[in-house]
Amino acid sequence: MDANASQIQGDCDDRFLAVKDEFRRNFQERSELGAAIAIHLDGEPVVDLWGGVAEPSTGRPWDQDSIVRVFSIAKAMTAICMHVLIDRGLIDLDAPVAQYWPEFATNGKSDITVATVMSHQAGLPVWQAELPKDGLLDWDAAIRALAREKPIWEPGTCHGYHGTTIGFLEGELIRLVTGKTVGSFLREEVAGPLQADAWIGLPESEEPRVAEVSIVEADPNSAMFAKLMAEPNWVGWKLIHNTGGTNDPANINTRAYRAAENPSVGGVASARGLARLFSPFSRDGAVDGLRLVRPTALPAMRHPRSASDCDLMLRLPTTFSLGFAKSWGARKSGPGNHVIIGEQAFGAPGRGGSIGFADGEAKISFGYVMNRHGGGVGLNDRGQSLVDAAYRALGYTSSDPGCWVR
Repeated sequence: MDANASQIQGDCDDRFLAVKDEFRRNFQERSELGAAIAIHLDGEPVVDLWGGVAEPSTGRPWDQDSIVRVFSIAKAMTAICMHVLIDRGLIDLDAPVAQYWPEFATNGKSDITVATVMSHQAGLPVWQAELPKDGLLDWDAAIRALAREKPIWEPGTCHGYHGTTIGFLEGELIRLVTGKTVGSFLREEVAGPLQADAWIGLPESEEPRVAEVSIVEADPNSAMFAKLMAEPNWVGWKLIHNTGGTNDPANINTRAYRAAENPSVGGVASARGLARLFSPFSRDGAVDGLRLVRPTALPAMRHPRSASDCDLMLRLPTTFSLGFAKSWGARKSGPGNHVIIGEQAFGAPGRGGSIGFADGEAKISFGYVMNRHGGGVGLNDRGQSLVDAAYRALGYTSSDPGCWVR
């Protein structure tokens, strides 16, 4: 037995013992390094497990308070903030972005709506102009550059994962409407009131708790990798390389990149924090007497808004609601190339295979974080096995349709 598997700690309701078994197998059979999983059912914790090593260089163990970079789960954190503001009537989904951000109305972008941005249909999946080193650490410079961009496709006609840009597009709307940065709004009006351990822009005081990320090379069998090899000048190259160093492995574990408010790929959280953050949205928009949105706000978070068999950037089938990832891809495409959650579920996977989501039909909120990254852009066998076990424990019988159903 892997020594890490024998050190799993925490609590697990008897109904979810299969989740605990899979969590243990991740260490025994799937090369897990350090990780945590948390599940809330109807707002109440039913799974809260952790184990392994947080810092391989020193052997520091993963403990109940460990946090780690969760990268693109920041997109879901930011989308939650957006929907809070939409529900308050401060942002209109059908309004042009330029109504709030006049500088955005250049190079054919004057009619792009908030909803078009949030559904990855704006045609702005990357910065086409070359970003300087550490360019995404300077919010104002990044936003000015984004405002000058010209859409790659006609906005609203198709979709492609806005992997590096969507958080900045939404984050600037949040700043213009509230006067607060996205990280501040998240802490002061969402995660803070919920007491959810989730951050965009990590305070220095939290640094001692951070787990060290270990990077695995990209999956050479992915459709996106094949496209990059076949077409070196393809614009998707910029999704990976034109990030000012954000994707550089040398920067992954630096204080500067954890401190930066990067609402596209800069999330830091614990599994418990993600489960708590999504908890209101697995119910009616409220938990423990704290209401974040009215029940009428939930359909826009949950219902698919854009989908295709070939995302123009990821080169895989993807489906998005307004700001969130839904189930997408197929198991037969292999680990890292799919996300299989419930039909009503919405959230976001993070680089390497972490995930946070809410499912109002199943009444669960879910967080899985780890520090050994897998390849691909979706879930690998570690995260997917935990999701599968959770749905089976709740009486779901099949994921053959591409999502879990009863």
